[in-house]
Amino acid sequence: MDTEASQRARPAYPGLREYEGLPAGLLELGPRELADALGGPALIHLPGRREPALFVSVLLHGNETTGWEAMQRVLRSYHGGPLPRALSLFVGNVAAARTGQRHLPGQPDYNRVWRGGGTPEHALAARVRERMAARGVFASIDIHNNTGRNPHYACINRLDHQFLHLATLFSRTVVYFTRPDSVQSNAFADLAPATTVECGRPGQPEGAAQAAELVDAALHLRDIPADPVAPHDYDLYHTVATVYVRGELDFGFEGGDLVLRDDLDRLNFRDLPAGTGLAEVRGSGERAGDYVVAHDERGARVEERYFSLDRGELRTRLPVMPSMLSHDPAIIRQDCLCYLMERLPPVE
Repeated sequence: MDTEASQRARPAYPGLREYEGLPAGLLELGPRELADALGGPALIHLPGRREPALFVSVLLHGNETTGWEAMQRVLRSYHGGPLPRALSLFVGNVAAARTGQRHLPGQPDYNRVWRGGGTPEHALAARVRERMAARGVFASIDIHNNTGRNPHYACINRLDHQFLHLATLFSRTVVYFTRPDSVQSNAFADLAPATTVECGRPGQPEGAAQAAELVDAALHLRDIPADPVAPHDYDLYHTVATVYVRGELDFGFEGGDLVLRDDLDRLNFRDLPAGTGLAEVRGSGERAGDYVVAHDERGARVEERYFSLDRGELRTRLPVMPSMLSHDPAIIRQDCLCYLMERLPPVE
């Protein structure tokens, strides 16, 4: 890897710094220090023995630090020597990382700007994709954390065996989803096999270790097989709905019109029977839609299909399996309450 000052950033696009080589001293810095060191979101290209490059994105959410920690592990392990494959590393919302936030007030979510839009962040994402399309992409890995108790799992946006091979390098638990469609992995799926990996909560070393193992394994691949992944090697789930707390609602874990159960995030990736209580209702609403909104893959409203009000509680109307339930009201407000999933058979 080139760690000399030949890596000075080229102003490839307003807001994007592009480096040919690793800036000196970067691997010694924590996520909160990257904004000053890089000057903004950065696309860092490192040479390797094979082309095209593996693309890895980290810190699309500034409070999700495992991706950066994983890349520090990977790059330090080569001691400045050549990588087995070229690597292009996108370091995303460093301004939010400086203060440990998902995104700053007034910013869009950096993982919701990859499919068109009029903000500078949308233009930034479009430029990153444009640059990588021109250079070529072997595969794409987007590394994330979540705030609730979830297993480590991988996500794909296409039911394709190359995508599955890449995802199962990280975990046997694989989630297929199509919405939101403006995420990084979906935009890069047109260029190469792509996956998003969810590494548990930030600050857990096992998450960084597992993500680092994935990146290193992908760097060593000559190609990604197109033959079927053995059915016994993975468990496949499909996201069928995204659930939000209504924007104007006062909610929390201790008070408000909707009081979420204290062990909510322990329900992730569990089969919940119909009638499972999720929250105490203290407001004056008369139906589930007065408290939560759910959209299916087509964008249709489906909250009344999945939820009901019963004996002062918000309950599941059907058997469901949730993911991404969190114990952090700010994250629930910024992102969503949860996703609902169904089990899928292996891909033929």
